Amino acid sequence: MSLPAQSAESAKPAMEPAQRVAALRQEIEQHDHAYYVLDAPTIPDAEYDRLFRELRALELEHPQLNSADSPTQRVGGKPLPEFSPVRHGVPMLSIRTETDTEASGARAFDGRVRRELELNDADAAIEYAVELKFDGLAISLRYESGLLVRAATRGDGETGEDVTQNIRTVRRIPLHLSGVAPALLEVRGEVFISRPDFERYNARQRDLGRATLVNPRNGAAGSIRQLDPAVAAERPLSFFAYGLGECIGWKLPVTHSGVLDALAEFGLPVCEHRAVVKGADGLIDFHARIRAMRDELSFDIDGVVYKVNSLALQQRLGFVTREPRWAVAHKYPAEEALTTVEAIEVQVGRTGAITPVARLAPVFVGGVTVTNATLHNEAEARRKDVRVGDTVIVRRAGDVIPEVVSVVMEKRPGTDQADGGGMHPAFELPKACPVCGSAIERPEDEAIARCTGGLFCPAQRKQALLHFASRRAMDIEGLGDKLVEQLVDNAIIKTPADLYKMGLLAIVNLERMAEKSAGNILAAIEKSKTTTLARFIFALGIRNVGEATAKDLARHFGSLDGLMAADSDHLQQVPDVGPIVASSVVRFFAEPHNIEVIEQLRAGGVSWPEGAPMESVSSFITGKTFVLTGTLPTLTRDEAKDMIEALGGKVAGSVSKKTDYVVAGAEAGSKLDKAQGLGVTILDEKQFRELLEQ
Repeated sequence: MSLPAQSAESAKPAMEPAQRVAALRQEIEQHDHAYYVLDAPTIPDAEYDRLFRELRALELEHPQLNSADSPTQRVGGKPLPEFSPVRHGVPMLSIRTETDTEASGARAFDGRVRRELELNDADAAIEYAVELKFDGLAISLRYESGLLVRAATRGDGETGEDVTQNIRTVRRIPLHLSGVAPALLEVRGEVFISRPDFERYNARQRDLGRATLVNPRNGAAGSIRQLDPAVAAERPLSFFAYGLGECIGWKLPVTHSGVLDALAEFGLPVCEHRAVVKGADGLIDFHARIRAMRDELSFDIDGVVYKVNSLALQQRLGFVTREPRWAVAHKYPAEEALTTVEAIEVQVGRTGAITPVARLAPVFVGGVTVTNATLHNEAEARRKDVRVGDTVIVRRAGDVIPEVVSVVMEKRPGTDQADGGGMHPAFELPKACPVCGSAIERPEDEAIARCTGGLFCPAQRKQALLHFASRRAMDIEGLGDKLVEQLVDNAIIKTPADLYKMGLLAIVNLERMAEKSAGNILAAIEKSKTTTLARFIFALGIRNVGEATAKDLARHFGSLDGLMAADSDHLQQVPDVGPIVASSVVRFFAEPHNIEVIEQLRAGGVSWPEGAPMESVSSFITGKTFVLTGTLPTLTRDEAKDMIEALGGKVAGSVSKKTDYVVAGAEAGSKLDKAQGLGVTILDEKQFRELLEQ
């Protein structure tokens, strides 16, 4: 059994809390977008959880850094624009994850609950409902008078995506409930693909020469987000119910286990692997029992869930930071195995990250045969001193990317020879990108080295193009991941500038691309030529420059040439721009390949209004805080937000005493009620436009 490896983060020079919080928020938001919107996760779940825990700990330690737009204040991703938004009557919140995977983790949860309920040792053990933690996509099913009328994804917890047509294709989900159903019943559960169904589906796809699914979890999420329900109907989707949302016209059972029993009586699938137990000992026993049978299950899980069984006690315990005090997810420890390193290579990620990868003798671990394992970064590879020929401990948990935990030094070749014969040299990072030849750089305060090729590097090409075309960047409608993949793989485009050189024939000959669809893509590309400086800066994909920073840079410099010519000191005069962001901007514009792409984009017709630096510009709106709620007649929320920020105003996600205006449209919800209670000025769209014209 190996001891946990020291995190590479611990080797970094300490950041100021505010800087680290800002960096974590930006990184988590990028990963959220990749996972929830693009269905293309960029990091393992364990690494994401580590980043999230670090951010939450910093915010608790430094309350002055709390922000309403922090990832810790919401559950997950944003709704896709192709689906109608659905506001959840009862928010779909996440539950806390217990990071201690041993029995002590269960005892810690039971102890917290008992303290919150002010129980002493003489009081009876608490009754818990225990169940499995499924690995799929959370869904809310809305039944009215027993009929399925709507299905929605979790989204950001408050607002999800309407995926009713796709959910109707899932045969395990009843279209109507059995027996006498309530007037309104929202059922919460998980859509997933079982392992046998996953293997059968992929085998059939291979026989037909079609694309296969990467893994069951992403297969389920991607299926539900298909715009064509016929595609979802082909996928072997399953479902388990595990809770309730809004409910009208039904006398609730008094316990959570009673709720699940009732849902089963309504004809909804409920997992059989659940129980009611007493106290910490009952939790520990269930955790161990499921762990022993985990590999025998037909579907993937990454832990179990404990919930206080009494609904009355749940209500009494309440919530903290949008997580229930009465529930916790208790995960399992990672699985490990021994194998040997056959080679060490480097991979160039879609964001330019250079990752050393150990090529391994095949080994079965975590339910699959593993042949590659990440070494994370140069510092981690050298700290662990992983070399070709070494016997290593490999860890894999669920769908997490396998990693090399440590080297078994006593088995290293050559260690029993005085001259060290047979021992391979230590790993060294290459000086140039193996894909494009650009320089590889690693800032002193970062663990990850990166290719500086940026827009030029083929390894980064697809991700750079997807980001460039995204809604908040150049907003090229219809240019999604599948089309970008075809355009790059067929060598039609290499950089974003090539988008503006394409003709109809180049697109129409692609697979599943009709002439009308190709024409729509070209029209969207042409429309995108007229943009704003802030959008263009954001679209460039400069490391550490998010949407808000791009707006600050555009407002400060007023022109792209002014930004490109700025040195680090000048950049740090921009609000919220520190040395890390400034260094990223300087490095980006110092790379000739990036300048070449920018000049090609300008030559291709991409333009925006430019003028004098805007740091001195002010308006009646400057410094005012707005909150947007409901659906406006002619403006999208993004358009209204852009109008406010262009005049120096701010858009917040929640109403408070500091809110100056609430812009309310149709179906405005609790934000409108709160604004009325606080006496905040409320505007409709007409009044909003009149205010901006002042």
